[in-house]
Amino acid sequence: MLRLNAQKRTKLAVYLIISVVLSIGFASQVYAIGSQQNPQSGTMGLQATIPSPPPSQAATIAVPSNGQSFTSLPITVSGLCPSNLLIKVLDNNIFVGSAVCTGGSYSLKIFLFNGLNDLIAQDYDNLGQSGPISNKVSVNFNGGQNFQVGSRVTLTSQYAEMGANPGQDINWPIVISGGVPPYALSVDWGDGQPAKLQAVANTGTTNISHAYNTSGIYTVTVTATDSNGATAFLQLVGVGNGQVNNNNTSKKPIQAVSSSTSTSLPWWVMALFAVFMLVTFWLGNRHGKVVLLKKYNRS
Repeated sequence: MLRLNAQKRTKLAVYLIISVVLSIGFASQVYAIGSQQNPQSGTMGLQATIPSPPPSQAATIAVPSNGQSFTSLPITVSGLCPSNLLIKVLDNNIFVGSAVCTGGSYSLKIFLFNGLNDLIAQDYDNLGQSGPISNKVSVNFNGGQNFQVGSRVTLTSQYAEMGANPGQDINWPIVISGGVPPYALSVDWGDGQPAKLQAVANTGTTNISHAYNTSGIYTVTVTATDSNGATAFLQLVGVGNGQVNNNNTSKKPIQAVSSSTSTSLPWWVMALFAVFMLVTFWLGNRHGKVVLLKKYNRS
């Protein structure tokens, strides 16, 4: 009798486990990588962060050439790089622009400081790990007598790339310095919508915000103009999270790397698994009863 009671307890425990599995299979919600809309229902997902080594190949600066001089802005910086990585360009160790490496190359426009400018590029993976520093390219900018050292308006940011789900605002802090305030700020978010204009009274950090309607990777162009008409320029990378479709205005999406994985099981797979468990348990339970009856009859 004790053994039969133990079997009943085991049967009850198995039924409880099956109920939990079925509830997960039919009603679970997960944030799946590459999905157009999150969360998704009707699937069971597993997501984990897998450590991976940082990029081992350095980006290069092919344009401009070392020792080149400029009298007008902005200038184009381009070179080779590992595909799908984020490329940050620094001028005199100050972040001045970013782009996504597509097809093994990148290109972006930057402003220069008056005088000597030491340019370097560095690539970053989806975990934020940086690769080796590129070759250094030194160029000169002569803005004429109207530009005095330290007086020209400049733009930078702590973030080279920011993103949000479609329909949600991206709030991006931008730092304005130099020039003569107040400033007029123009932001082209790269999705075909009109540029957003805002007034900034003083130097320091100001926030720009925007919500993308569709998923994709976009070139964000920020332009600041001071009260004397001097301008500054900053190129960034905006991201609308999710699967990229062919109808948006984004660039080629960054492919998923080994930083995270996602696996989804359809509900019918979970249902078949549950039925298999029920049949197996029933057969095992029946066999156990037969064995017990035979043992009881012999005794």
